[in-house]
Amino acid sequence: MVNRCDWPGSDPLMIEYHDHEWGVPVHDDRKHFEFLVLDGAQAGLSWSTVLKKRERYRQVFDGFRPEIVATYDEEKIAELLADPGIIRNKLKVNSAIRNARAFLQVQEEFDSFDTYIWQFVGGEPRLNRWVRMDQIPVSTPQSDAMSKDLKQRGFSFVGSTISYAYMQAAGMVNDHVASCFRYLELTS
Repeated sequence: MVNRCDWPGSDPLMIEYHDHEWGVPVHDDRKHFEFLVLDGAQAGLSWSTVLKKRERYRQVFDGFRPEIVATYDEEKIAELLADPGIIRNKLKVNSAIRNARAFLQVQEEFDSFDTYIWQFVGGEPRLNRWVRMDQIPVSTPQSDAMSKDLKQRGFSFVGSTISYAYMQAAGMVNDHVASCFRYLELTS
């Protein structure tokens, strides 16, 4: 029997995500943008809800290519808000478009979003060593700084808690509990 973090439960989609994606360091800008959109969409919802809709998001958000999402107009917004396959929240949809525009500006300034975002953890994943899930924080001074800077650059739905969830998803922190098989895999 595999020993893993408790949060995926018995949901096969969550287990797949936990075992193969969560906490794996991301250095691909398209994947960074995907996590920004999805973590923002999660606000007030469970990750399971978002994960079940991820494939549809990939389709209707043009593969999470920020250069395309940044051009979305009112017609496209109306189309997205009518799609039951995604979270139909006007603030979250508009945020994805606004964030695409800010994302492109960050890429221009830093040559890549990856270079920019990894500065908040000194360019290396932070290796935590939690024994229990209830020890894992919902935000940290690093996510506070990241959130503040993202907001100053025009991003939205990037509060400190969402920023920390993003850091976990993108492997900027290893928050697998120490007894989880993924913890050791991601620290070696």
